[in-house]
Amino acid sequence: MAVLINEQIKADEVVLTGLAGEKLGVVSKSEALALARSQGVDLVCTSLMSSPPPCSLVAKGKGKALAQKEAAASKTNVGRAARNSGKEKVKELRFTAHIEEHDYDTKLRQADKHLRSGKPVQLVVKASGAKEAPVAKAVLERLLVDLKEAGVKDTGIQTGGKGSQVKLSPR
Repeated sequence: MAVLINEQIKADEVVLTGLAGEKLGVVSKSEALALARSQGVDLVCTSLMSSPPPCSLVAKGKGKALAQKEAAASKTNVGRAARNSGKEKVKELRFTAHIEEHDYDTKLRQADKHLRSGKPVQLVVKASGAKEAPVAKAVLERLLVDLKEAGVKDTGIQTGGKGSQVKLSPR
């Protein structure tokens, strides 16, 4: 990553942070450079990804090392965020098209518990053949009616050759 120090910074305005880490707000580049010169320090741009860019006042000679350290830290944080962002755990509950009443009640309680604790649920009803697909869809529709207080549909009922599914999010 390129490190911009003092006159290398091209932006007209910067978000300035002082020597002790205090936020000084948005100031013009000329003001920030004048402040840096008066205190005998460097003005270092810590990121080019925002407008106005964040800049810090740093002791002379320490600017490049600090900027590289911050860049490495932000890179690892961005990597972590990217790994975790799309990984919202969705509890999948599987049903059969001809489910017994007791089993239905048990799975219904599980789905209700997950939705009330703030977690999304994927309900999947497997059909043993294409002729059972309408029965599978009917089981899902019944589940949606029974869970309407705890969750709301994210997707419509998706019906495939051997079953149906729907995703619910907590209310």
